[in-house]
Amino acid sequence: MAWDSSRPVPWQRLTREWLIYVAVMAVVLLVVIRSSNVIGAFAGLLVSGPLYLLMGFVLAKFGYQRKTLKQMRAEPATPREPRKKKKKKSKGDDDAVSETPEKHRPAPTKRTSGGGNRPRSKTRRR
Repeated sequence: MAWDSSRPVPWQRLTREWLIYVAVMAVVLLVVIRSSNVIGAFAGLLVSGPLYLLMGFVLAKFGYQRKTLKQMRAEPATPREPRKKKKKKSKGDDDAVSETPEKHRPAPTKRTSGGGNRPRSKTRRR
């Protein structure tokens, strides 16, 4: 999609997602990094905010919009349908449709597992 300056940017959603990320990562960093350079880790978290909002802004202007959890739950789960066989039209009649025949396995040969692959038994000497 092309850039469209009239597309809305979901600032509230972007900010909320970033705040949740910062809260979770702050807890993780406090558990993992107890004494060494906690200030640097939190500075990195704070710098990530404007970067995240900038990326969200650019993606929104290009038309990218993720589905919310509510939208994903509302979609019905549809099972996959098996692929349909291709049908050929006969040369003489446009309305006549015939199915292609199923492919059968080739007959076993010496090189396949159909036979002849067993090692030959050695003759016993008496």
